[in-house]
Amino acid sequence: MAGERQAREPEGARRYGLIEAGGTKFVLGIASMPASAGATMAVPPPEAIIATHRIPTTQPGETLAAVRLWFAAQVADNGPLDAIGIASFGPLELDRAAQNWGHITRTTKPGWDHVDLAGPLIAAHQCPVGFDTDVNGAARAEALWGAGAGQRIALYLTVGTGVGGGVMINGAPLHGLSHPEMGHIRLARHPDDHDFEGICRFHGACLEGLASGPAIKARWGASLSDLGPDHPGHAMIAWYLAQACCTFQAMMEPGAIILGGGVMGTPGLLARVRESAAAQGKGYFVGDPHQIIVAPGLGDRAGLLGALALAMDVVS
Repeated sequence: MAGERQAREPEGARRYGLIEAGGTKFVLGIASMPASAGATMAVPPPEAIIATHRIPTTQPGETLAAVRLWFAAQVADNGPLDAIGIASFGPLELDRAAQNWGHITRTTKPGWDHVDLAGPLIAAHQCPVGFDTDVNGAARAEALWGAGAGQRIALYLTVGTGVGGGVMINGAPLHGLSHPEMGHIRLARHPDDHDFEGICRFHGACLEGLASGPAIKARWGASLSDLGPDHPGHAMIAWYLAQACCTFQAMMEPGAIILGGGVMGTPGLLARVRESAAAQGKGYFVGDPHQIIVAPGLGDRAGLLGALALAMDVVS
């Protein structure tokens, strides 16, 4: 357990529990906002998130017990929560009419199939819960308050332990029978990468299977940022991510393609993706990759602020 922060809470405010559930760690938070504040407000100030805490993602029983324990302590010390927002890795069941709403379904994260995330928190806190994917949450926050603000269509793609994408269209998340699974699109293979089978346990050589952090480590034995600047892996991963960006442009022409996640912290990778997308797109699409492919405007706050937006939605 690590990374805890606590600040003084203003009086007469709503209290929100925040969960950014990732494949490597769960980031928990408490936010305090004026009761009159809606999700269309200007960017919540940094002091809106008054407490944060991180726990490693291990097995479901251990991880979720630690989540419940931390929130119980927060409530005991400072009072009940008005709502909870959960932005989680998936796939998820998002249909509130479904018996297993609030669950992870079949996931690439070993041991986490069919885990109920929302139910135990509703039972413990007797408050509404907003629930969506971590990338839809981040997309929502970025569209409201970050790099996607003012765009009719804003797409957020995270490249880390897995690869996932969320889309906001005219202020609403893209949901169909379920949520987008952009990390599992099929790609043309890089000319120098035909021998690598990919690591996705469902699809092998999909985008996640080829360009996620674990795929990079499986291929070269190190993270992308630890490979030398002249290593061919930099250009190859940029090529795959650029191909994905061109695919998303062809389908929906987003005004912003926001690339986040740990792999995107590799120095120079964002610029490489832009250059490769421009070369692969050949000027056909309206959006200029040098302008629309951007880093998150909210930085590492996008996940928790996404959970905050989800929580605010269910009490507005």
